[in-house]
Amino acid sequence: MTARIASFLDKGGTGKTTSIAHLGVALTQHGHDVLLIDLAGKQGDLAKAFGVWGDVQDAIEADEAWPNISTVFDDAWPTIAEKLGDDAVHDLVYETGEDVDLIPAHPGLDTLDAELGNIDDASERYSRLEAFLDDYVEDLTYDVVLIDLPGMSNNVTYNGLWAARHVLAPVEMGPFEAEQAGALREDLEKIRSNFGIDVELVMVLPNKVDDRTKLATEYLTAFHEEYPDAIAPEYIPYSQDIRNATQQGMTAFELEDPSTTAQRAREAYLADAAALLERVED
Repeated sequence: MTARIASFLDKGGTGKTTSIAHLGVALTQHGHDVLLIDLAGKQGDLAKAFGVWGDVQDAIEADEAWPNISTVFDDAWPTIAEKLGDDAVHDLVYETGEDVDLIPAHPGLDTLDAELGNIDDASERYSRLEAFLDDYVEDLTYDVVLIDLPGMSNNVTYNGLWAARHVLAPVEMGPFEAEQAGALREDLEKIRSNFGIDVELVMVLPNKVDDRTKLATEYLTAFHEEYPDAIAPEYIPYSQDIRNATQQGMTAFELEDPSTTAQRAREAYLADAAALLERVED
């Protein structure tokens, strides 16, 4: 089966999307075929990170973005897929210039949480994405699917966790992030106990670490002590180059003249991507 990993922490701004984008590219550099799925909201940050958001917006404005990622959660999706054949799934996927493929976000995600909430049976409510991946994405023969989830716990988030079974939690070095990482571990335990679904926290990824500060170093040590089996082998250093690259519609791997911190970040992403996949496969 395709390895599936969801990026999640119940907080915005921790670098989930940036992590997914860079780990996805890192995995392609290790020789894997990778699909990214953006469920984080209609803003399309993953598409922006790869410079394809303009194409996605054009399709949306021309009313040509159908079916889209929100469609696959609908009761009618099997009928739609049967009618459209292979095009049903292939039309969802955008190629990027960095060898990863992407199913981008769509404005239909805005109402998806409420629509899923109308499904009475919890196992049916939370398994829609899993069914789509099992029945349609597996046939595309990707090695890895990375899913970017909303920065909050809702029905879309639980679909992603249910489908992936493996969770990546990017964290910044601060008290609230430490608290939310602990809350995530508790939430995953509730899913196990309530539904018998084993969802594992496979990697806590320290992100945007400024190791020149004593506070960041202290939190980094604390995360290592709290998550000895899940902590990433390398932390991602803070780099303005990463932010600049994202604003230009690319990852730091595409920078022609990366700064020292950007080069360190690229090496860290490569090491963490290899470890992430190894943990999932184990």
